[in-house]
Amino acid sequence: MTKTIFITGTSSGLGKLTAIHFAKMGWNVAATMRTPERETELIKYPNIRIFKLDVTDLEQVESAIEQAITAFGTIDVVVNNAGMGSYGALELAAEDTIDWQFAVNTRGPINVIRKFLPHFRANGGGMFINISSFMGVTTAVPLGSLYNMSKFALEGLTEGLYYELKPLNIELRLIEQGGSSGNNFKNSIIWNKDETITAYDNLMGKIERMMANPDSAQLDDPQTIVNAIAAQATGESKQFRTVIGQAGNGLLALRNSVPIEQYLETIAQNYN
Repeated sequence: MTKTIFITGTSSGLGKLTAIHFAKMGWNVAATMRTPERETELIKYPNIRIFKLDVTDLEQVESAIEQAITAFGTIDVVVNNAGMGSYGALELAAEDTIDWQFAVNTRGPINVIRKFLPHFRANGGGMFINISSFMGVTTAVPLGSLYNMSKFALEGLTEGLYYELKPLNIELRLIEQGGSSGNNFKNSIIWNKDETITAYDNLMGKIERMMANPDSAQLDDPQTIVNAIAAQATGESKQFRTVIGQAGNGLLALRNSVPIEQYLETIAQNYN
């Protein structure tokens, strides 16, 4: 029987590549995005159906899931990919930016998971693959406290759910990616700024330049991330956490090999 995957955030980048990859594998794909009327590429695939979804909107979450189940009958795997980022000093963040960061990256997956659980329970199982970041298990970039917060929370959510969903044959996986070529993440960043406060300007300038001109050697091939997602969905890999790329694995190895104080100081010195 043909399997079906439900993916959030498929309008660009990793989400779109993942949708196309699974369609080419012969899976049915429920591809979701906030503005489906603008999509021109995914509509070319007969086994991809597109549904409108803003993961922060509970009514849209419920509607998209119901429509996908009606269209395909059974959903086997859910990929929580939709995510955004805010960078800049926490002191300068607008109140709605703080709430937005948590709403998209953490509450969004919660919304989707909660609405899918009755379907998975009725089917006797299923799988959630949550797209995190190596920033969800370590810190490496100053001025990313809100983004780190959201991904650390997603990690804790996923690990905590393991215990309550394992008896129901519902599996959980984490993909901990880093930067990848062709990713438009930097174009969707909200920067926390206040022109009347200059205390953070030096550090902000360094981070903005780094984001605008990333080291290509530190960027992963997005297909590597897609392949990791596919390995989880097909059962080829049973890893709970999959850290992608040299940068992420190197940072994690460093963090695990020295006291936290030494790790933090080592990272801080990179931005002096």
